[in-house]
Amino acid sequence: MKVMFFVRVRDFTGCEQAEIELKRPVAADGLWELLEAKFPGIAKFRSSTRLARNFAYARDDQSFSNEDEVALLSPVSGG
Repeated sequence: MKVMFFVRVRDFTGCEQAEIELKRPVAADGLWELLEAKFPGIAKFRSSTRLARNFAYARDDQSFSNEDEVALLSPVSGG
């Protein structure tokens, strides 16, 4: 699975994207656990970060697989 990072999460990880190999589809909780294992401390962004799956915001009940492209999106404000 391709995982893309933006803004604060990108600064934290030091990279724009990462590849994560899944043994089976996972829910959002499982994805965050895998990200925490690869990037210790990334969980601190969870409450302020939305997951997008294949160019659409992911629902809490969706699962993620190796074929997906996932983005971790920080809140956006504008004016």
